[in-house]
Amino acid sequence: MNQQTDLEQFAPATDLDLDPGIRQAVLVLRSAGVETFESCEGGAGHAFPDPTIKFHGGAWAGYRAFAVVMEYGLPVLRMQQVHGIPNGQLEGPWWELVFRTTAPLD
Repeated sequence: MNQQTDLEQFAPATDLDLDPGIRQAVLVLRSAGVETFESCEGGAGHAFPDPTIKFHGGAWAGYRAFAVVMEYGLPVLRMQQVHGIPNGQLEGPWWELVFRTTAPLD
């Protein structure tokens, strides 16, 4: 069994498939217990210009997620904690991991 097959058990049950270019990174994070809630492979026609994963967690969740993706050698561009402002109301914060490319893990 290969690494990708092992990670597939952590695929979220959603009504939309994960973008192929961010799927492995999402599965890596979820396999480590990181609660992802939004992702996009980025690029033209996508929600984000760069591959991005949003996840929940407290102050240390970002450090943990960063350590996980670095162990897998994923190309992190930046990590940030952000708030949304829908309808003039502050919500969040949540974490965002942004990657340089959609490099596969194989």
